Amino acid sequence: MTSTTAGIDLNDTETFVTGDPHELWARLRKEAPVYWNPTPEGGFWALTKFDDVLMAFRDTETFSSEHGTVIGGSFRNEADTASGRMLVTSDPPRHRQLRRRMHRVFSAQMIEQVSRTVRERVAVSLDDIWARGGGDFATDVARELPAAGLMAQLDVAHSDALHLLHLTQTMIGYRDETHTLGIEHEGLRLATAQADIFDFFLDLIAKRRANPGEDAVSILLRPEPGERELDEDTVLFNLMNLAIGGNETTQHSASGGLLALMEDPEQWERLRTDQKLVGTGIEEFVRWTSTASYVQRQVTRPIVVRDVELAEGDSVTLWTASANRDGDQFPDPDRFDLGRTPNRHVGFASGPHHCIGAAMGRTALAALLEGLRERPGRLVPAGGTVRLRSNFMLEYKSVPVEVTSA
Repeated sequence: MTSTTAGIDLNDTETFVTGDPHELWARLRKEAPVYWNPTPEGGFWALTKFDDVLMAFRDTETFSSEHGTVIGGSFRNEADTASGRMLVTSDPPRHRQLRRRMHRVFSAQMIEQVSRTVRERVAVSLDDIWARGGGDFATDVARELPAAGLMAQLDVAHSDALHLLHLTQTMIGYRDETHTLGIEHEGLRLATAQADIFDFFLDLIAKRRANPGEDAVSILLRPEPGERELDEDTVLFNLMNLAIGGNETTQHSASGGLLALMEDPEQWERLRTDQKLVGTGIEEFVRWTSTASYVQRQVTRPIVVRDVELAEGDSVTLWTASANRDGDQFPDPDRFDLGRTPNRHVGFASGPHHCIGAAMGRTALAALLEGLRERPGRLVPAGGTVRLRSNFMLEYKSVPVEVTSA
C-alpha cells in the first residue's frame, strides 16, 4: 500500500537545488513506490519503480498525455493548452498522425546535417576551453550541443540558436531566481516565457512561408500529398517541443555526464583507450543524468498499481530519474559505468512516446565523447556547480572546469 507519511514533497524544488533527490527516490522505491504527493492544488501520484514507470509509458489508454506532461504546465487552464496539438501531449490516434509529420523533421538527412554541425561546434568549443585552460563547461561547451542542433534543424544563425535556448531555459526554469522576468506570479511567468518562444517562431514561420526550404519549420508547414495542412497553433506547439525536448535534455546530459567522468578519472582513462565505450557511454550518460526527471500522465480509468487504487482523473508522475536508478533493473545502479551493458533505461521514455529525437541526442553526445577522448589531459572541477531550481529538468547552470595534464 502507499503512504503519505514519508514526509517527501517532490514538488518542492529546494531539494533539486541544494540536496540529493536520488535519496528521496531511493526511499520511495523502498517504502512507498506508489506515493501520493499532496500539493496546495490537490496532489499527484508518483511512480518510482522501473517496472511501474515502463508500464505507464506503454499503457497510453490508461495513462493519458493530453492533460499535459508537466505539473502546473498551463496557466489558468485545467488541461494543457497544447492538448492534442503537440506530440508529447497527444494520445492515439492523434499522436500517430502528429508523429508521422514530425518523423520528416528527424529524417536521416536531417540527422546527418545535425551531426556535422554538432561535431563542428563541439570541436570549436573544446579547442577554446583547452586553449584557455578551463571555463564553464555548462555554458561554453554543453550549450553548443543544442545550439548546433537548432542551427541545423531550423536553418538559423548561431546567435539566433543561442537566443532561442535562452528563451527555452527561461520557460523551463520559470521557478528559478535567475528567470523571473520581473514577474512575481510563477504561472504568469511561465505563460510569458511561452509567449516569447511563440513570438520567435512566428517570425520564423513568416520567413519560411515567404521563402521555404528544407528546415523543420518548412517541413511542418508543407503537407505531403493526401495530408491536411497543420494549423498555425499546432505548428507552434511542435516547434516549441522540438526546441525544448531533445535540445534541453542533451545539453544537461552532457554536463551531468561530465561531472560523473570528472569524479572517476578511471572512467575517463577507459574512454580514452577504448573507442567502443563511446557507444555504451552515450547510454550511461542518459541513464545517469535522466535530465527530464519525470513526465505527468492522467488516469483515464481506475487501475490498481502495487495494491494501490488510482482513480479516473488522478494525476500521475512517472519519475524516469528514479526508474533509471532502480536496483531491481540495474546492477549497482548508483555506479557510473561507461561500459554498462545491458542498459535498458527509460531516459528516452518508452512505447508510443519514445523520444522521437533520440537519434539526434545520441549523435550529439557521441560528438562530445569523441571530442573528450581525443584531447590530451582531462577536465577537473574548478569550483562549485550551480543547479536550476526545477524538479522537472535536472539542469546545471554552471559547471566550472579546468584542464589538467594528469
